Amino acid sequence: MQVPPTNPAAPTAPRRRRSRTLGVAALAVSLLMAFPTAQSAFGDEAQEVPGGGDLGPNVLVFDPSTPDIQGKVDEIFEKQESAQFGSDRYALMFKPGTYDNINAQIGFYTSIAGLGLKPDDTTFNGDVTVDAGWFDGNATQNFWRSAENLALNPVNGTNRWAVSQAAPFRRMHVKGGLNLAPDGYGWASGGYIADSKIDGQVSPYSQQQWYTRDSSIGGWGNGVWNMTFSGVEGAPAQSFPEPPYTTLDTTPVSREKPFLYLDGDAYKVFVPAKRTDARGVSWNGTPQGESLPLDQFYVVKPGATAQTINAAVEQGLHLLFTPGVYHVDEPIRIDRANTVALGLGLATIIPDNGVTAIKVGDVDGVKLAGLLVDAGPVNSETLVEVGPDGASGDHAANPTSLQDVFVRIGGAGPGKATTSIVVNSDDTIIDHTWVWRADHGDGVGWETNRADYGVHVKGDDVLATGLFVEHFNKYDVQWSGENGRTIFFQNEKAYDAPDQAAIQNGDIKGYAGYKVDDSVTTHEGWGMGSYCFFNVDPTIRQQHGFQAPVKPGVKFHDLIVVSLGGQGQYDHVINDTGSPTSGTSTVPSQVVSFP
Repeated sequence: MQVPPTNPAAPTAPRRRRSRTLGVAALAVSLLMAFPTAQSAFGDEAQEVPGGGDLGPNVLVFDPSTPDIQGKVDEIFEKQESAQFGSDRYALMFKPGTYDNINAQIGFYTSIAGLGLKPDDTTFNGDVTVDAGWFDGNATQNFWRSAENLALNPVNGTNRWAVSQAAPFRRMHVKGGLNLAPDGYGWASGGYIADSKIDGQVSPYSQQQWYTRDSSIGGWGNGVWNMTFSGVEGAPAQSFPEPPYTTLDTTPVSREKPFLYLDGDAYKVFVPAKRTDARGVSWNGTPQGESLPLDQFYVVKPGATAQTINAAVEQGLHLLFTPGVYHVDEPIRIDRANTVALGLGLATIIPDNGVTAIKVGDVDGVKLAGLLVDAGPVNSETLVEVGPDGASGDHAANPTSLQDVFVRIGGAGPGKATTSIVVNSDDTIIDHTWVWRADHGDGVGWETNRADYGVHVKGDDVLATGLFVEHFNKYDVQWSGENGRTIFFQNEKAYDAPDQAAIQNGDIKGYAGYKVDDSVTTHEGWGMGSYCFFNVDPTIRQQHGFQAPVKPGVKFHDLIVVSLGGQGQYDHVINDTGSPTSGTSTVPSQVVSFP
């Protein structure tokens, strides 16, 4: 959540590498002969986990002949429009074909997607809309929803997608314009577009920051603080700070998010191939990647246990989480290379008793996508771990990726975690994450939802594209690995710091929003912003938004810090470089490059 701006309309470094039986089979008995069995890690036999099956009650599948599509979509929206911390989850899936006179309004924990192999296979003569009427025209809390794999012919020529964090717009074709602000041009706070084609102009209006990757646009309307583009055909030219456009011709490494689709009458999951120096959408011509039939997935439904989920992975199945909330009393462990773990409808995992929710092994090509991890009331040391501590495998040819993996501490109720995401594996791609220590909702307070660190990257050659991390008690992002790169960063420091002493970091006033360790020799970042809003004690001063060693291989481009409404101030942008913010007006302080 953010307060408004004052004028809302308006070279690769060398790699550094760190140093790095199952039991006996049980006897088969006649009682078990009718059931397939699989051996567990303890050596005893367990019933085999079946692959495939139906998608459960909260995946609604439509075809063009389905009666009263609009009525059903409206019914879901009425339930979800203001259900910011509710427990219902939905995926609205549309079979290939043409749908007339549709206006699909999308509320919380609702995903809408086409079931074709390409966006143009499923066409709406209509709109997929997010607005902010539920919040008096303020879109800064329009979180946790998504639109994917559809073509739109907007009724009035422009589709409205007025969102803030954790609301991806992926693999979409808008045959017209795209408006990123709510009706009335109220406030909005940043979002994400990838692998999409917008034939007309994208108009941000009041959007404070936005990241667009590997897409094609007909034009871009304006910028408030930080508009970043990589691999976007039609993107505005580099011009930071005025207008505040950061533009990279290509994205160094990317791999689009896996998605469910129909091959005839058979459900499959398409896993797009890795791209290097990508520009434009991935779906011109024949999509490159691999199709996995649904019977190779354990279709996870509410009530499933971590034990069954882990047995499915050990057995060789991928994971497809249907919309729902899943409590786990032990980590979900993914130690098999190339495993896909895909969530539909913001499927949510809550760790019980302080366990880690997800642990990925130091293996090639794991794909985590479309999942929300919600901290439990007992402190977890970590919530998501990619690779064990000290991981050293080379995954450059086939990296693990996290896409639309969101983390929340508090808001829906008390939650605690020392560090939300730890990335130990080299070459990992973090593609769009919002890691959020809640500033509103239930279970919110400086110690109530204590969470010291947001994302800690220890692996080498990790790339983050679209990194949103907010409100942690200490560092929001800490980067310890070599040759890390971040394209677009959005951060707010914790609103609720009680006083200056509570955030004192030795002789430094406050913990940086983005900290690169002193030992690091190569690191690079583009289009990065940190904001403060110390509403409990507006006299707090934050020494800087960014901290990094001054070395030839550590480079930053287009940095910005903002005091939101004058509630607290920054003394500098990075280290002791950059002018301070001042006064009560929301005027950014900018550093074009560092050092």
